[in-house]
Amino acid sequence: MQSFTYWNPTKLIFGKNQLEQLKNEVPQYGKKVLLVYGGGSIKKNGLYDQVVSLLKEINVEWFELAGVEPNPRISTVRKGVEICKNEGIDFLLAVGGGSVIDCTKAIAAGAKYDGDAWDLVNKKAFAKEALPFGTVLTLAATGSEMNAGSVITNWETNEKYGWGSPAVFPKFSILDPTNTFTVPKDQTIYGIVDMMSHVFEQYFHQVENTPLQDRMCESVLTTVMEVAPKLIEDLENYDYRETILYNGTIALNGMLQMGYRGDWASHNIEHAVSAVYDIPHAGGLAILFPNWMKHNLNENPARFKQLAVRVFGVDAAGKTDEEVALEGIEKLREFWSSLGAPTRLADYDIDDSKLQLMVDRAMANGDFGNFKKLNHEDVTAILKASL
Repeated sequence: MQSFTYWNPTKLIFGKNQLEQLKNEVPQYGKKVLLVYGGGSIKKNGLYDQVVSLLKEINVEWFELAGVEPNPRISTVRKGVEICKNEGIDFLLAVGGGSVIDCTKAIAAGAKYDGDAWDLVNKKAFAKEALPFGTVLTLAATGSEMNAGSVITNWETNEKYGWGSPAVFPKFSILDPTNTFTVPKDQTIYGIVDMMSHVFEQYFHQVENTPLQDRMCESVLTTVMEVAPKLIEDLENYDYRETILYNGTIALNGMLQMGYRGDWASHNIEHAVSAVYDIPHAGGLAILFPNWMKHNLNENPARFKQLAVRVFGVDAAGKTDEEVALEGIEKLREFWSSLGAPTRLADYDIDDSKLQLMVDRAMANGDFGNFKKLNHEDVTAILKASL
């Protein structure tokens, strides 16, 4: 494996009735708070009232930014930055899923930057500092609650990029599985696909001697696959919600990727698709990832075979590595489909009319991918196979 340094300063507060911890955590950072949330589900399920009540108890002055989009937009980030600068915000509190947290990270960094926050997202500038922020997670999916990454969309230019900085690790994240009970079935499915995709991105690398990392990735995948079908049929089961919530965090808090760099090409392609069509991120991944796997199978057939045997239970007897690998890829496709995830871009009414635009957006920074570098022809082939 490669040399590495692991550092994660986020305090993870996990379990039932942990929202009260806001009274201990928030006052450490200031008296003016910007509360950031999405489309209003936290008001319907009562979480908003609970949070506001606790903020009143600790006598902080709070402001609000509502309406963060599922694919958070730079226009919303700019609104948040303006509030922070005009009102002298000390601390931000993200209450929602990964999109809300990603948006909050960009606001926190943008509030400490003299230029346009989009400069930080497209990497024209680097976020050296940020306002402190915490999170109350309501959706098991992205892992943004315990990492320093964020994805922001510029809808005006049809661009969507991932960015990050050590400055935007959350100071704390509160994860109560009961706050995910009201997540609808489709969003629950998307979350499951998202966390599995994060593991796959890390699993596919070319570094030798990573047996423990491999087993850790495989353990997360098999645990999610064991519990996911049960959760889909019993959305308010605490044990199932708890397991999936914890897996989502572990999938992308850096623990699985010590000693190597994962691939992340599929995410880059999906960002290009959803920048043009604004589809659910995980829906795009469910469609693209099996096709990325099939396209890159010959790059390292043994690794695909290992996944197929250990995670999908493929019997390798009398078969070539390629045959075993293809069977594993098909089993992944079947599993996601059995949950209710989409299988073709056509499921979102996407055809080839903007194929070139999607390819161009994916290739904006040149060839990409750490398992195998993808060029223009590779991306075109993967997208065509996904139509």
